[in-house]
Amino acid sequence: MPTKAVLLDIEGTVCSISFVHDVLFPYALTALPSYLSEHWNSPDFQPYRNAFPAEVRDDKVKLEAYVRELTELDKKEPCLKQLQGLLWRTGYTTGAIKAPIYEDVLPALQRWRAEGKKVVIYSSGSIAAQRLLFTHTTSGDLTPHLSAYHDPVTSGPKTLSSSYTHIAAAEGVVPEEWVFYSDNVREVEAATEAGMRAVVVVRPGNRELSEEERGRWGVVGGFDGL
Repeated sequence: MPTKAVLLDIEGTVCSISFVHDVLFPYALTALPSYLSEHWNSPDFQPYRNAFPAEVRDDKVKLEAYVRELTELDKKEPCLKQLQGLLWRTGYTTGAIKAPIYEDVLPALQRWRAEGKKVVIYSSGSIAAQRLLFTHTTSGDLTPHLSAYHDPVTSGPKTLSSSYTHIAAAEGVVPEEWVFYSDNVREVEAATEAGMRAVVVVRPGNRELSEEERGRWGVVGGFDGL
């Protein structure tokens, strides 16, 4: 079947893993103490607090320690991802943070859009964080090229095939008409089980693939010519 939709991971696929770990995560942790002090009792902050486990949500010190622990372990907990997106908002909007998108991403987005394909994002980060990242990049605002966004809250964990089935149904394109790009082999495997064509993206700094993995999955080093 012809490809009608492209599904993209973010970290290690359209921007470097180091940007997330060396820029975004530290920024959120630096901003966290003052944000908690200023907004702890704000009605707007309550949904974020309430998303955390009961044993930490009512104690600033415990919640901050829990956030630091989850960040250090690179956990994908929805409560953490929602809070990180909130903290990054200031950094993006003030210009303190700008996402260093790989140079081949914008031409690929333009090409896919010109071909009439949907381009959809699926990341562990919250949808709010995804929108912020693609609005503030070194290649400009990329959101006009994107059709939709999905995260584990809306669509399920990225390592479950049912999540990809859900995304396909939500976007009105059967799984066989998708191609998914990710640096994570487990995600590629899950998408393949759902019926999508899936490709492993190998960028500088990404985990090295074994010979078995390279033989099993399609592998690309970027989006040039795709």
